[in-house]
Amino acid sequence: MKHTPFPFKYHGWVGLGLIFFVEFCLLAQHRIHFAYKISVWATPLCWLGYVMFLDAVLFKLKGNSLLCNRRREFYIQMPLSVAFWLLFEFYNLHLVNWEYHGLPENKIELCIGMGLSFAMIMPGMFQTAELLETLHFFDRFRIANLRVSNRVIYSSVVLGFFFIMAPLLINRDYARYLFGLVWTGYVMIFDPIVYSSKGDSLLKDLEEGRLSRILSLFMAGYICGFLWEFWNFWAASKWVYTAPFMKDIKIFEMPVAGFLGFGPFAWEYFCFYHFCKLMKRRPQTDETNKTTDYTS
Repeated sequence: MKHTPFPFKYHGWVGLGLIFFVEFCLLAQHRIHFAYKISVWATPLCWLGYVMFLDAVLFKLKGNSLLCNRRREFYIQMPLSVAFWLLFEFYNLHLVNWEYHGLPENKIELCIGMGLSFAMIMPGMFQTAELLETLHFFDRFRIANLRVSNRVIYSSVVLGFFFIMAPLLINRDYARYLFGLVWTGYVMIFDPIVYSSKGDSLLKDLEEGRLSRILSLFMAGYICGFLWEFWNFWAASKWVYTAPFMKDIKIFEMPVAGFLGFGPFAWEYFCFYHFCKLMKRRPQTDETNKTTDYTS
């Protein structure tokens, strides 16, 4: 039987058009008044367009995507994405690694813009990782099966707790150098808990010798990080880094040393998401219905 190709959904064209429209406004922001107003919203609008476009690409490739088939998961991911990012904003109150410039003065506009930006972080990274795995980029990468013992689990949780607490407990002048601990600490806490609870964990992948999803998430973090910094660089409303290391060696606004954190950042979001899923999981998991999906 001949396979019927899946269509490229219309919202993909809308998303792509939205990105091009915002890019035009960024180029014309100093000459056209409405273009400047749009450039204030550059990051949330471009990221929304990216999520819509990537979703249509995924549906075209395999007939399954977040906005077409798993919309309920999308609605769950958005508030979780905001909540987890606000945790990093809390750390930044003490570490002061970045600050925001040119934010809208209207509080409602500010909340909507920042809320949309933060809400798209998780869907965008998961969709990017799903695309990489759909294209089988890392299928050949395998390792010897890892033996996950209780010692590994307990040691990881204890060390992770130290990582997330240390930056908050020391003087700001020194804590500013320790944000890398925050980018990795929550993986070391959440993932062993999810593994021990028979949830969908990265440790389970390592136990089975599989690296495809781990590497797809890792690379997705850098792809998304590059796009975030690219769109942010020319935006009228933007973030600027004040981190005290390698200030003169940057990828757009981001110091290279800070850019290295985007890979583990994607792992953290994955582990946080599946940790939250434990709270709504049924008592008995049907193993026959398991998928390699990022949201199921």
